[in-house]
Amino acid sequence: MSNRTIEHVAIIMDGNGRWAKKRGLPRIEGHKAGAETVKKTLKMMQKYGVKYLTLYAFSTENWKRPKEEVSGLMELLKEFLNINLKTIQEEGIRLRTIGRTKDIPIITRKVLQHAISSTKNNTNGQLILALSYGEERKLLMLQLIFQRMLKKVNLN
Repeated sequence: MSNRTIEHVAIIMDGNGRWAKKRGLPRIEGHKAGAETVKKTLKMMQKYGVKYLTLYAFSTENWKRPKEEVSGLMELLKEFLNINLKTIQEEGIRLRTIGRTKDIPIITRKVLQHAISSTKNNTNGQLILALSYGEERKLLMLQLIFQRMLKKVNLN
């Protein structure tokens, strides 16, 4: 058995609203459950030595959702960062973003920028949030990730 570890995990955060609907809950409750899963995933990232975790959290297409849901998602992002920044710091995880973060509402963006600045020197791994990214960009990023993985497999 190989001792290789996975260096980069990318997750497309999809299905939280359907999960909530299936249980008779408001869609935002599904998104909250997804945020709890992110916390668990960060712990697993550390446990298994994953260096990069990319979460495709909010695509440009998500702006077309009902205004109430979009506002709830932006508030959830802000709350998640405010509540979990200390833990992210303690774990030594660096927070980064990809996508058009200038599209994010200013209040949420300020919290995001603070979290990024606060973690910029951390070296135990990176949490990369894809925010306001396009579907084409997502497919390109996934293609690049898979190419890197295949290259590493072929080298070993």
